[in-house]
Amino acid sequence: MTRYETVREVVTRPDVKKNPVHWRAWREGRIRPDWQLISWVAAENMLARDDEDHTRLRKLVSKAFTPRRVEGMRARIEELVEGLLDRMAAGGPVADVKADYAYPLPMTVISDLFGVDDDGSRDELHRRIGMMFDQTITPEQALENHEGTQRFLAGLIERKRAAPADDMTSALIAARDEDNDRLSESELVWTLILIIGAGFETTMNLLTNAVQALLTHRDQLDLVVRGERPWSDAVEETLRWNTSIQNVPLRFAAEDLVIDGTTVPAGDALLVSYGSAGRDPRAHGDTADRFDLTREDKAHVSFSHGPHYCLGANLARMELNTALPALFRRFPDMELVDTEPEQVPSIVSNGVVALRVRLGGEHTG
Repeated sequence: MTRYETVREVVTRPDVKKNPVHWRAWREGRIRPDWQLISWVAAENMLARDDEDHTRLRKLVSKAFTPRRVEGMRARIEELVEGLLDRMAAGGPVADVKADYAYPLPMTVISDLFGVDDDGSRDELHRRIGMMFDQTITPEQALENHEGTQRFLAGLIERKRAAPADDMTSALIAARDEDNDRLSESELVWTLILIIGAGFETTMNLLTNAVQALLTHRDQLDLVVRGERPWSDAVEETLRWNTSIQNVPLRFAAEDLVIDGTTVPAGDALLVSYGSAGRDPRAHGDTADRFDLTREDKAHVSFSHGPHYCLGANLARMELNTALPALFRRFPDMELVDTEPEQVPSIVSNGVVALRVRLGGEHTG
């Protein structure tokens, strides 16, 4: 599904499901447990559930992921941004925006939120989440990561159950244990996988993509630097033009469907392409492929649409709207070293392996 309106339709249709029990190949046992995308389909969380199951799981997360908790991260995000910029300035004339800024910011934010200790656990979490987005790993690596990620987060739950703290893992455990028959232990583990992975990987790539877009469109960068357009315009246009998630596997036809005049048999799988939907000329005209902050309609589906709309959208926007202007204020002369950086090897995640920049002069204000 690549068209904007088609994507919006498909993700809200009651006859299109997320649970793989509706997938013919899954029911027939043709999907191997070492498939590179197994964690996207076999997940026991709200991403892969429908109707009452989806509502039940989403309510659990909503209990812990409150607006108050998100807003409470603002000061911490500002502190982290300044510290990372100081480190970049001290590191020399060339930096990697992704490794030095876009990776440590959301990883620290999400680790703080969920109480993941800075004892090597954060690096392991990053490695495991990254492998879920990497379609070049071997079947053996896919299977080990699928099982190992569950073990890793089951261990975190065990520690937090023994010693609760003011973090989202403890809050989710409390919400789960209040009504034990409403959520299995496996669903709790998979819920952590979903919201930690979504809160880290997507924000990392979105911030990197925004920096790359502005550095390759200096006229657009000038608009926000001069205050003629708000930085939120840069965030929303990046979400539309070069979002961090291109495709989300998978949805399934629960019955025979007709979509854009094409018949889709019951039991077939659907791949929804959020990335292409943002550049659909039917929605954004002849300039849909142009990065343009002055565009009146920046509508996108980068946080999905309907019942599966991303609960972490406000946190991602807060991080981007803090980190992006701070970076360009500190390094106003920053420029790209590599004009065509290598893309990450993924059909799900959209980003670059590295984004090397020459920092130029820095400002302290």
